[in-house]
Amino acid sequence: MRWLALIALAAAWPAAAQLFRDGDFDEEKVPWKEIEARIPSYPKPGNLIPFEPSAASPHRYYIDSASVSLGEDGVTRYTLVIQAAGGATNVTYEGVRCETREQKYYATGRASGWSRARDPQWRRIEDQAVNRHHYVLYKDFFCPTPRTVATPKEVLEALRRESRSLR
Repeated sequence: MRWLALIALAAAWPAAAQLFRDGDFDEEKVPWKEIEARIPSYPKPGNLIPFEPSAASPHRYYIDSASVSLGEDGVTRYTLVIQAAGGATNVTYEGVRCETREQKYYATGRASGWSRARDPQWRRIEDQAVNRHHYVLYKDFFCPTPRTVATPKEVLEALRRESRSLR
C-alpha cells in the first residue's frame, strides 16, 4: 500500500513542481507597466563607446556611456550615435525590453538638442543582414541570456571590451 502511495506521489510531483516554478502556484501576475523615460543629457564625444554590429557596415556605431540605465520596469535605456559613411550623424535615445525582445525610440537628436519621438512604439528586434545594430545590442550587450537583463555596469564593461578589440 505504501508503494502505491509513493508511486502516486512521484507521478504527481513533476506537475506540482512545474506550477511552483512558473509562479502560478499562489502568485498573481501583475501586468507590466512602463515608467516614463527621462531624456538624458545630449551625448558628449568623450563618453562615446564604439561597437561593431557588422564588419560589412561602413557606418560607425557608439553608445553614450553616460546614458545607459536600467529602469524599474526592466527596460535598458541608452543613447545611440551612428556616424554614417557619408558624414551624417544620427542620435537617438532608445530602450530595449529583454523580456519581449523589443526596442523603442524615445527621442531623436538634433543640432538644437532632443526632440521627443512622435509615435513611440515597441517594435520586435529582428536579426537582419542590414541595420542589425539593435539585434547586436540586444543579444551581445543588454540581454545576455533569454529573460536576463544586464546591469548598466555589465553593459558598459562588455562595450569597453568590444571597443578594445576594435583597435
